[in-house]
Amino acid sequence: MGALQLLRGHREFRSLWLARVISFAGDSLSLVALMLHVAETTGQALAVSLLLLTGDFAPSLLSPLTGAISDRFDLKRVMITCELIQGALLLLIALALPPLPLLLVLVGARAVAGQIFQPASRAAVPALVAGDELETANSTLGFGTNGAEALGPLLAAALLPVVGIRGVLLVDAASFLVSAALLASVPSLPSALAGEKDPPSLLRQARLGLGYILSAPAVRVIALGFCGVVVFNGVDDVALVLLAKETLRAGDSAVGLLLGAVGMGLLLGYILLARYGARGSMVALLLLGFAVSSIGNLLTGLTWAVSAAFAMQGMRGVGLAAMDVASNTLLQRLVPPEMLGRVFGNLYGAIGVAAALSYIGGGLLLDATSAPVTLLIAGAGGTVATLATALTLPGALRKTTPPSPSGRGTG
Repeated sequence: MGALQLLRGHREFRSLWLARVISFAGDSLSLVALMLHVAETTGQALAVSLLLLTGDFAPSLLSPLTGAISDRFDLKRVMITCELIQGALLLLIALALPPLPLLLVLVGARAVAGQIFQPASRAAVPALVAGDELETANSTLGFGTNGAEALGPLLAAALLPVVGIRGVLLVDAASFLVSAALLASVPSLPSALAGEKDPPSLLRQARLGLGYILSAPAVRVIALGFCGVVVFNGVDDVALVLLAKETLRAGDSAVGLLLGAVGMGLLLGYILLARYGARGSMVALLLLGFAVSSIGNLLTGLTWAVSAAFAMQGMRGVGLAAMDVASNTLLQRLVPPEMLGRVFGNLYGAIGVAAALSYIGGGLLLDATSAPVTLLIAGAGGTVATLATALTLPGALRKTTPPSPSGRGTG
């Protein structure tokens, strides 16, 4: 079943997909507006960096708890509540445009609500589509959200001269309300704890979630492999800027071209996987994604022209799409439904920490060497992480029993 057929034939999944696309587009709109606001009011690059860290990295530290919330309550209610909270916080930011300390608090609170929503939305997918449609569903979600994220800055560029920063933030607030309204048509998705009289505390649930990942061989290997690839390759965005301007002696337009190549590759990868992904093994697709995304950076470090670097980064984008679809599909099939929220929450949190480590270590490496050397080391390290995953994952899968009653395999 292709993406269009899936969307037409599954009304509840279509609602989730539309909600995610609208919300992601609004998020990318408000990010542009907030970065401009902070830059104009403070005049400090450090302030913009703090804004990005607060929105991206800080919530990942709470991932054991945010994932546990998804497994504790009805997923539909969790998602709607998170969207309403984010909309209310964006409305407050838009009306007040507060000074930086209070703005960071509000942005952090909104990011935590988003961190709760993310694992809940991924945990909901297996309940909305059939087991053999998971590959297509995950590819369709990836295409929609990444496409919306890429479109957001263009919409911001069109809206900012007309409605200003406050108006763009109000548009984002409205996008969360629309998303919540769409999610109202999703069926109730109660947690496994719904009938228990004395459920464990949230902290105990969080500890059990961490313990499950450590004790489930296949889940542990997938998470470690993903984070290993990100630790090495996360710095590529910064390295590409320096590669274009200092090594290839190109202008600002070349920087935009290289950064956009990954996004174009991502969208192409999701389109291909939505159409053909169900025909192959998810294990093979995961390893291929790890390898292609890493080798793409390695080969970019060897390029001699912007056009060659563009091609390598486009290839890398296809690999990133494969990583995303394969990891989500494998976990949705391997992990018991009552643990899915915690597994996804912890995975996304660990990826956020891995990316932060990559920015720090990669920045030091860039200062000590050059962009080509950094990309070569990043790609080589990611390739080593891929090989380690390839050697350990098959054995780990043999030790893992997929949850009943679905009886689905690992693809």
